[in-house]
Amino acid sequence: MSSSDLQHIAFIMDGNRRWAKQRGLPVSQGHKKGADVLVEVAKAAKEIGIKYMTVYAFSTENWQRSESEVSQLMDLLRQYLDSGFKELQENDARICFIGERHMLAPDIVAKIEKIEHETADNKSVTLCVALSYGGRQEITAAAKKLAEQVQQGIVKPDDIDCKMFEQCLYTVGLPDPDLMVRTGGEKRVSNYLPWQLSYSEFYFSDTLWPDFNKKELIQIVEEYSKRERRYGKS
Repeated sequence: MSSSDLQHIAFIMDGNRRWAKQRGLPVSQGHKKGADVLVEVAKAAKEIGIKYMTVYAFSTENWQRSESEVSQLMDLLRQYLDSGFKELQENDARICFIGERHMLAPDIVAKIEKIEHETADNKSVTLCVALSYGGRQEITAAAKKLAEQVQQGIVKPDDIDCKMFEQCLYTVGLPDPDLMVRTGGEKRVSNYLPWQLSYSEFYFSDTLWPDFNKKELIQIVEEYSKRERRYGKS
């Protein structure tokens, strides 16, 4: 396998809060630094030829965090939707979002729709942001959608297969990730893209996300190139 086979990396950007606490900083500063790193890593991914990058920005479980932290995260999101992604937009990046949008404030949803519309025709790299996202929730929503189509007589139960199911997922139109990278030292997927990661390679980094950089990304890509993907075959 060569690095040229690597088209899509999914990231779990873990470690913002620990990074801030280690430095005696407010948690909000860790999230701010992490958001800056996201933009830099997306630029680096484009430079080395990665076509798709999906990042776990905020899970459905994250709504259970303290009201003040969630509020700070939403304000940071508003800032990046207004101006933080501008450099990526100017560099021909398409930006899209997946997740439970109905849980987000109306003004945030409007900003998301605006940036998706403005970047829809950009082609050099796609940055997909999983926001208010949960993998089990995504699969449940897809099952409900198919059930409604069966009920309406649009689809026959016997016609449902994996390909049809994938058309009902939030990630429709995106290839499955070739590689999932989680920073911060934890070794679990945390309800992230359970369908899409079925045959992905995994890489767990001890680096906290705010310290992640292009150099480590290149090292990970090089390590990936040495692996052999078998897709369940012997």
